[in-house]
Amino acid sequence: MGTVSTDWRDDGVRVIPPDALDANTPQTPGMHRAAAVTHARAGAEKLWAGTVTIHPGARTGAHHHGELESVIYVVRGRARMRWGERLEFVAEAGPGGFIFVPPWVPHQEINALDDEPLECVLTRSGQDPVVVNLDVEGVADPEHVPWVDPGHPAPPAVS
Repeated sequence: MGTVSTDWRDDGVRVIPPDALDANTPQTPGMHRAAAVTHARAGAEKLWAGTVTIHPGARTGAHHHGELESVIYVVRGRARMRWGERLEFVAEAGPGGFIFVPPWVPHQEINALDDEPLECVLTRSGQDPVVVNLDVEGVADPEHVPWVDPGHPAPPAVS
């Protein structure tokens, strides 16, 4: 039985310190992305991870990420997400909350707070830095969509 020699020192765990993030990544107006884990930087094959910061009261332009799935984890602040063909749906997440963005979904990230930055960790399902900025005029009054899944049914309607 043959064994494969692996150099775990150089091909094992990678630790990326906060001052080593790479801002040379596709950007969306109103948002600052910085890459931490990529193929070139850490050898990742199927994931991309980094940080995103949105200044107080700011919002990104509408965009999507093609076939990629994205997960956003809110570290600090309050994220307001709008999505849909006319950004007609809205929901919010605070620190400790996760946001899942499926492939091709037009969306916009908004810092819901005027007095502190929105700081998040962003992970995507692929290496291609797909960011398609869209020219979308959002509706004036988006519909609030509560979190609902089999373990968290919708709250009863208040009449």
